[in-house]
Formats: sequence, C-alpha cells, structure tokens
Amino acid sequence: MKISTKGQYGLTIMMELANNYGKGPISLRKIAEIHDLSEHYLEQLISPLRNAGLVKSIRGAYGGYVLAKDPREITAGDVIRVLEGPINPVEFEEEKDPAKRDLWRRIRDSISEVLDSTTLEDLINYKDEGEESYMFYI
Repeated sequence: MKISTKGQYGLTIMMELANNYGKGPISLRKIAEIHDLSEHYLEQLISPLRNAGLVKSIRGAYGGYVLAKDPREITAGDVIRVLEGPINPVEFEEEKDPAKRDLWRRIRDSISEVLDSTTLEDLINYKDEGEESYMFYI
C-alpha cells in the first residue's frame, strides 16, 4: 500500500493542529508556510477531515482550524482512512490460494495495527531513540 500525498499532507495538517491543541485555531495558510506546501491543496484535504469529525473550523479574523478531539484520541489510522480509504494493500478476498490470502490478510492487519496504535500525540512527541548522540569536548 502506498500512501499518497493526500495521506502524508493530511497527517502534516493534523500534527500541526495537535501541536497547537488548546492554544486556539491555526490557519491553513500558516501550516502551508511552515511546511512549504500548497495552501490550495491543504484546503482540499481539510474538508473530508472536518466532515469526519476530526477537525473543527473557527470563523473570523483569528479563525482557522482546531482538532475536534484530544490528540491522544485521534490515530494515524483515522486520518489515513478518511483521506485514502480502506487499508487494503491487495484485494485478497477472491484469492484462491489460502496461503497467499492469509499473507495478504496478515500484511493488512499489521499495517492497520501500526496506524491504529499511533496517536497524533505519539507523532508530535516522537523521539528517535535510534540516533546516537555525540558529546564534543573542546
């Protein structure tokens, strides 16, 4: 399964809203500037996120968008499904070989488990534990 720019940029929007959670609305223009993205494209993505109840729009001079729920309650899977559709790397329902059908099902379930167990809060608080840090002495 390949996640398109819809899913990637949608997660970018949601992570910015999560970073700003409790501080008031943030505009799509600001998000577009921060990430050097097309504001017009982000406008196309925000509508399905709003319709799904993941974000709320705030009107007015200081308006913009806010998360509809706490960042701990919204998963990457919620966002990806809204923007990309069902998580199904391969149509396997009609696969005749039971071994391959089981493989495709396990791949789908593994992808879903990762997406559904990763919240927006996890993403904005992520620290890469694999990176080595170096101490330099002068």
